[in-house]
Amino acid sequence: MSTATYAWQQLPGGPRLAVATVPDSECAALSIYVPAGSRDESSLPAGLAHFVEHMVFKGTSRRSARELSFEIENVGGQLNACTTEDHTVYEGRGEADGLPVLADVLADMVWHATFPEAEIALEREVIGEEITMYRENPSDHIGDLISAALWGNHPLGNPISGTPESIQQIDRSTLLDFRNRHHCRTDLIIAAAGPFTLAEVHRALKPHLPKQFHAPWQPLAFDPTATAPQHLTDERETDQLQLALAWHTPGRHHPLRNALRLLSLMLGESASSRLFLELREERGLCYQISSDITLFDETGAFEISAGLDPEARAEPRATRKWPPLGALRRTMRRSEAAGKPWLSRRRPSPRGPWMAPWA
Repeated sequence: MSTATYAWQQLPGGPRLAVATVPDSECAALSIYVPAGSRDESSLPAGLAHFVEHMVFKGTSRRSARELSFEIENVGGQLNACTTEDHTVYEGRGEADGLPVLADVLADMVWHATFPEAEIALEREVIGEEITMYRENPSDHIGDLISAALWGNHPLGNPISGTPESIQQIDRSTLLDFRNRHHCRTDLIIAAAGPFTLAEVHRALKPHLPKQFHAPWQPLAFDPTATAPQHLTDERETDQLQLALAWHTPGRHHPLRNALRLLSLMLGESASSRLFLELREERGLCYQISSDITLFDETGAFEISAGLDPEARAEPRATRKWPPLGALRRTMRRSEAAGKPWLSRRRPSPRGPWMAPWA
């Protein structure tokens, strides 16, 4: 297995290009990272960034929606995309010699989608069904609840997909304005991996890049002092109780960011983590428990979530008496006391999950 080498450059007046050169690879991966997501909707309908992501697959001035898919699949490739709170990713993968096609089609989608009115109406129905699907799945819906509790009225607290009401407010003009504002920013990142150099990727991309990019857009900053702790519940008849706890943390540029990632790894990111061993393996209080750290530019969140035994809902829920929360506190106290030996044992492993870009 060949070792990858990494290189990047800021294109003159344009985005940053980053390339992982893997000489023996027979595959190509190309992604366009747009630094805008649901947190950039402060004065806009919730779900707009996600709606734009859906619509770029619906045709361009050169290709229909079907032609976009066929052209990639005809060279053994595939397309995908996702929207988060602070970025949207458009990606293509295929055989290494298909890089020119990946570059052409991805660029056409991201910068030349036409947003047909008929497709907008159809996609609004599709997204509405997606919202319903997530809402009716408690293990997904708990994520929206904890975000609302953690971020309050800030756009970070809005569901990424929006709400049935908010997506009705989104029209073609709103979609085009959001695309034009964010898809041609100089802080956009294009990343590629495969058996090619940075110069070779640049040559494949250059004919398809917009002629002009503009300055970055600054989203509404989050002020943690402006929010108070919140407790949100959604009661319904289910076979499992979902629980989530979250705390504000510093952002991705803070010196503590790596310590926070180690804390999450130690507490709940594997079957040998402290919370999993204590609450599931030893006490049988839950089927699933995990922790996660999410870092944004100026803020972040540390979260613990669990799917609890249905009988746990009948237990006393006073803060210090409910068994799952009591066990969680004891586990975290013991983790603090055993921190040094536990970190010594864990030291070789963090490199793995952190280096998996598509995990």
